[in-house]
Amino acid sequence: MDTETRFELIKGVGEEVVKEEELKELVETKDIITAYDGFEPSGLAHLPVGVFRPLLLKDLIKANVKFKLLLADSFALINNKFEGDINKIRKAGEYFLEVWKAAGVDMNKVEVVWHKEFFENPEYWMRVIKIAKAHTLKRTLRSLTIAGRIESENNPTALIFYPSMQCADIFELDVDICQLGMDQRKVNMLAREIAEKMGWKKPVVVSHHMVLGLKQNNLRDMKNLDKDQVMVLTKMSKSDPESCIFVHDSKEDIERKIMNAFCPAKVIENNPIVDYVKHIIFRAFEVFEIKRPEKFGGDVIYESYADFEKDYVSGKIHPLDLKKAVAEKLDELIKPIREYFEKNEKARKLYEEVKSFKITR
Repeated sequence: MDTETRFELIKGVGEEVVKEEELKELVETKDIITAYDGFEPSGLAHLPVGVFRPLLLKDLIKANVKFKLLLADSFALINNKFEGDINKIRKAGEYFLEVWKAAGVDMNKVEVVWHKEFFENPEYWMRVIKIAKAHTLKRTLRSLTIAGRIESENNPTALIFYPSMQCADIFELDVDICQLGMDQRKVNMLAREIAEKMGWKKPVVVSHHMVLGLKQNNLRDMKNLDKDQVMVLTKMSKSDPESCIFVHDSKEDIERKIMNAFCPAKVIENNPIVDYVKHIIFRAFEVFEIKRPEKFGGDVIYESYADFEKDYVSGKIHPLDLKKAVAEKLDELIKPIREYFEKNEKARKLYEEVKSFKITR
């Protein structure tokens, strides 16, 4: 694969790249580039983790990126997932690996790292302390959105460690690229600053899009929040099952949730159904077909998101027709995952076990 194609593949998984010239230099000078993402194992897999993330990962693997998946069990403990029960957290991590297998990710090309290996290493904590000394408490508090939290005096003190720990992970993993969501941007940018101060390898940040939840959000009530805090409140969250699509949802569940979703006519911004067309459907499929009765214009096929957006904004596509088409394509993507867990005994047992756990924050 030529360097330009490789560059475009990696760049294409991001909503933002910091900085493109540094990414280009990586592609031109390294045959194998390392990147990572980290997840707190918690609850059941939903659309962002079980469908969208694997689509991005497949492009990275095509570009000869060595991907490191950090299962952040220690962070889930700090964030009180499953009431801080580390055994349940690790079971959830094992379940998430099965989700990625079910989604068609070649796990032989992914290095899995459990954060507990860092957590028990004294040298890791020395790095955490060095990072904590190199930035302010104010910066840490503003970065708590990476843990899905809004800054509050009611947060447990343990959360204070979270940003410095996550920053330390980047250097412990020795990666070239931080390939996490836009909601993690603050800590990734902190890592770039820390790298310059400490003389450590400075990572390129390729931040992917955050998939929206299905319900309408009153952005006027969020006017005093910064964009990262708004992102925490508008992204698809497993804490609200009716605003979230899970990889185990039946076809009927998917259709019901999509049909009840917020989808204003002619509006693109903060429209979750349009969001899925742009970031999931056109990444997974070459064309997108919307079926309609002849009296409403008949079926229409789009080969690009730009053409679809133009028609939707003009009112040529009705939200109801769009919802039906999106529900069909999402089910097409989720069906193989659903069936994998039905047929694979190990995966099914993990799913049933994680499903039985009490979800906490």
